[in-house]
Amino acid sequence: MLPKIIPAIMAGGRGTRLWPLSRATAAKQFLKLIGEETLFQATLKRVSDATVYGAPFVITNEDFRFLVAEQARELGVPLSSIVLEPVPRNTAAAVAVAARIVADRFGEDALLFVLPSDHAITVDDAYKSCLRSACVAAAEGKLVTFGIQPTWPATGYGYIERGTYLAKDVHAVQCFVEKPSLEKAAALLETGNYYWNSGMFLFQAASIIAELEEHAPDVLSAAHAALRGSTVDADFVRLAPESFSQAPSISIDYALMEKTANAAVVCSDFAWSDLGSWDAVWKNEEKNADGNVVKGNVTVCNTKNSLVLSHTAHLAVQGLNGVAVVASEDAVFVGRLEDAHEIGNLVKHLAADENTARLTEMHPTLIRPWGGYTTMLNGDRFQVRRLFVRPGKMLSLHKHFHRSEHWICVKGTAEATVEDRVTILHENQSIYIPEGAIHRLGNPGKIMLELVEIQTGAYLGEDDIIRVVDESGHGLLGTRGELGYRDGGS
Repeated sequence: MLPKIIPAIMAGGRGTRLWPLSRATAAKQFLKLIGEETLFQATLKRVSDATVYGAPFVITNEDFRFLVAEQARELGVPLSSIVLEPVPRNTAAAVAVAARIVADRFGEDALLFVLPSDHAITVDDAYKSCLRSACVAAAEGKLVTFGIQPTWPATGYGYIERGTYLAKDVHAVQCFVEKPSLEKAAALLETGNYYWNSGMFLFQAASIIAELEEHAPDVLSAAHAALRGSTVDADFVRLAPESFSQAPSISIDYALMEKTANAAVVCSDFAWSDLGSWDAVWKNEEKNADGNVVKGNVTVCNTKNSLVLSHTAHLAVQGLNGVAVVASEDAVFVGRLEDAHEIGNLVKHLAADENTARLTEMHPTLIRPWGGYTTMLNGDRFQVRRLFVRPGKMLSLHKHFHRSEHWICVKGTAEATVEDRVTILHENQSIYIPEGAIHRLGNPGKIMLELVEIQTGAYLGEDDIIRVVDESGHGLLGTRGELGYRDGGS
C-alpha cells in the first residue's frame, strides 16, 4: 500500500497576465475564471479526498494570507497550515520547505505532491490513472513531473522530452526545453515525444531532500533554516526572513530537475490548462452559438469568437471578432485574443507611469479576516468604499487623526461603537464618526453586513490610524500604521 499523498499548494504567484482582474494584490488563483469556484478553491477541492490525500498545506505570501484562509473556509476544506514566504524566492526554496514539513510531520517516506494553485484540471479516470502511476514511481525514489499531451504548438509553455520507458505512463526525462518559438514548437509536436511542462511534481520527501542536498545545497540550507526559525501566528507559519532571503531565487526545474538523473515524467492526457492568458480562458469556457464567452453585465451584437466579461459597468460590444473585452471596477482591457499573451508588455507600460501604476498593483477589492472592502470612488478630500463584514465578526477599535467617516447600512445589522456609545444600525440608517473619535464596527447578525463608507478629510492614507484594541481584547494603544479595517481581528 502506498503512503498517503500530502499536497503542498503553491499560491504565492503575483501574475498580471490576466489584467485587469489579476493584480499584484489579487492574483489569478483567487479569481473565479472557470465555474463558480476560484482556481485556488478548485485546486483544494481536487485534493480533498481524505482517503487519498492528507490535509493540504499552502505556501503563499503575506499579502495573500487572508485570501487563502477565507477561500479555504468558504469551501470547508481544512488546511494543515498556511506557510508565509517573507520574500519571493521562486519554487525551489518553496519545495525545500515543503519537503522538510512533510518529512517532519508524516515521515520521510511520505509522498509530497507539489501543485500550482492556478491551473484548471479535469479530474477523471485519465487523471486518476496518471496519479497512480506517479505514486508508484515516486515511491521507488523517482522525482516525478507531469507532462501534458500537447494539443497545439504552444509557445507559452516549457516542454519535456520523454526518454526510456520505465512503467505504465512513466518515462525517464530526456531533457527539458525552454519556451520555444512557434516554428520550434511545431517541430517538437511532430516528433510525438514532447510534452508540456505542467509544473506539477510528486516525490518522496526523503528523495527530494537528498537530491537537493546534492544539487542545490544552498537552497536547502536556507529553506530549512527559515523553517527552523519560523514563528506561528494564529493559523500562519511565518518563515524567518533573514534565513529565507539567503535562498537563491531559482525554479525547481533549474535548481534540480534538469540536473538529477532520477527525473521521470508521467505522460498525461487529462485536460489541463494553466489559464495563463485571456485566450486560454476563452478556450476553456463554454461558448454560445457565435463562439462567444459572455459573463456578467454584458450585451453583444454582431460579435463572434470573443471573450466579454464584466461584473461592474455594463459592457456593450458590437461588430468585433476574436477579441477580449474585460472590465474590472477601475479598468477595462480590449485586445485581440491571439495577442493576449503579450499583455505583460501593456502592464509594464502601465506600471512605469505614476498615474497608472496603482492599476497593476492594488485591486479595488481587498479581503480581510472579518470580510473586506471595495474602493468605489476617489476624489479630492473624499473616498467612497463598500464594506462587507461576515456574521459575528468585528473590526479593531481604532481612531484616525485626519479624516472623518460616514457609515450607511445597506444590508444586515451593524453594531457601531463611537467613543463610549454603541449604536445598532439597520438598513438605510447611518452614523457619523468625527476625526479623532475612537470607533469600531461589528456584525452581530446572521447575514453578511454591507455598508457604504464615505471618508472625508485632508489625508486619507492607509497609515492614518491608531489601533486601540483587537477583536480578542488585546490592548494596542499607540500602535501605528495598522489600519483597523485592514487587519483587525487577525
